[in-house]
Amino acid sequence: MKKNGFWSRLFMVLVFLFLYAPIFVLIVFSFNATKSRSVWAGFSLQWYVKLFSDEAIMEALRTTLLVSAAASVVACIAGTAAAIGIYALKRKSRGIVLSVNNIPLTNADIVTGVSLSLLFVLAVNAFNSTFGTRWELGFWTLLIAHITFDIPYVILSVLPKLRQLDPNIYEAAQDLGATGFTAFRKVILPDLMPGIVNGLLIAFTMSIDDFVISYFTAGSKVSTLAMEIYAMARRKISPEINAISTLLFASVLILLILINIRQSRQDRLAKRQKAILATKK
Repeated sequence: MKKNGFWSRLFMVLVFLFLYAPIFVLIVFSFNATKSRSVWAGFSLQWYVKLFSDEAIMEALRTTLLVSAAASVVACIAGTAAAIGIYALKRKSRGIVLSVNNIPLTNADIVTGVSLSLLFVLAVNAFNSTFGTRWELGFWTLLIAHITFDIPYVILSVLPKLRQLDPNIYEAAQDLGATGFTAFRKVILPDLMPGIVNGLLIAFTMSIDDFVISYFTAGSKVSTLAMEIYAMARRKISPEINAISTLLFASVLILLILINIRQSRQDRLAKRQKAILATKK
């Protein structure tokens, strides 16, 4: 048993080393004093300074943050409403709708990106030919695409909180004199808030990290941070890519840590509440 445990731990260490060693090397050489990708010449922040003085990268960063924030907020509202509607369905209908909701999660990003691109091109061409305008793919199509793939994550984050609710709590609040909206705002929404916040953080993380879907739906005049990194890598391998990749990795890592911390706290709170209810019974 001890030997099996040793080999299991060794295998786990090798897997994590294989996954994260390239990222560790990238982070280290983002602080290298020269452009060399193999020789360490000393610690320097010059690539981060050049990075923040690059107008193209700063514009891509602003676009990425704006799209991610707007998409996560809209997806959070729409996903919460959709989760409540799905929860109100009958069991068979609920299973069918959840299966449809899971398709974007299991589908390849390139399939989703190409499909949305074809849809947007068709819609823009039809709109332009009807109204004589000159719209094209850009910020708004990019935003709609991000909202589309963010909504399923919010739904899956809110539904477990709905299942934990007392099914009679909404009617009880109305019996005590609360209107439908007041009962939802003061009774239902506070219990759903942990799931809503988790869904918001996950949606923001997915948006800020996306490349494939953005590449197919952003058009030629809008670029996100991931798209800018790809363009820089095609031109030449610059240490600025190491710096911007390090910042992007750190941002996503911090968001994932926050999500996991919130989830673990919610799990501990749920266990305490169950224990309290069990002792009262």
